[in-house]
Amino acid sequence: MRNIFFYVLLAVTLAACQKTQTLEERAAELCAYIPDHELLEKSRDYMTPDFYAVLDTMFYRLPQHEAMDHQYNYWFVTDDGTPLAITHCEVQRVEQQDATHAQAIICDNHILSMERVNGQWLISDFDDHKADCIRYIAINRKEQAVRQAISDYLLREIAPYYLQGEICVPALLIAHEEDSCVWGDFWVFWYNISGDTLKTVSGGSHPGKMTLTYANNKPQVIDFERVEDGSHFMPTAKHIFGDYLDIFMNMHSNESVREAVRREQLSEYVQQNNLSVHYYQDYGWEAKELEF
Repeated sequence: MRNIFFYVLLAVTLAACQKTQTLEERAAELCAYIPDHELLEKSRDYMTPDFYAVLDTMFYRLPQHEAMDHQYNYWFVTDDGTPLAITHCEVQRVEQQDATHAQAIICDNHILSMERVNGQWLISDFDDHKADCIRYIAINRKEQAVRQAISDYLLREIAPYYLQGEICVPALLIAHEEDSCVWGDFWVFWYNISGDTLKTVSGGSHPGKMTLTYANNKPQVIDFERVEDGSHFMPTAKHIFGDYLDIFMNMHSNESVREAVRREQLSEYVQQNNLSVHYYQDYGWEAKELEF
């Protein structure tokens, strides 16, 4: 009887060791699919569907200029952007919390979270960045909704007073956002489509402060306090922008900054609307290439 008990205990111990070894091997295999400045399409088969969807949104579904302004690409390497060499990471240990969840400690205490889905261990998180990504996506979507509300207001209330072309695309230079108010230099541009080029028909600047409210969880502009023209420009600009006057003036007077923002937002519009356009051109100036 004692021998039988010994062999049963040995079998259980060996099985446990084999399970730990299998998890370690799987963790080492999954390391190759942690994003390293890019999200590989083949990673889809090695991640839980919800984690892959979050990363796919972060890497490829946000406006390109928004992506370049943030460091989320580096969250999956190291804090200073130095590559983690994840394909050569050593799995230090694996801790299994329950039948479907485990964590692997890799590469100097980075945490690879795993979840068992349909019999397979998949990446479900890395260094708890999934929550960071979800939070940033929510912030970005709110920002985009506010910008769309401002654009809609410009198209509805200001664009009709310009010489019109085929399409109108605002350019928003944001100086500051706080609560329900947005201070900025808001431009309206009308274009005609000529071959692969958007040719400017008319345009102008309307700086000031937009006040928004939410109806059915959707922002809409309810007031626009504008900077006046001529001799009233500086007094009204100082009154409206206050502490943000220097930021506004730097944007308003810097053509390179203004054109960079215009180009980014116009490129985004062209992509979203599937236009066969690659350039934009102001009257009397050379055409400028859009960003794709």
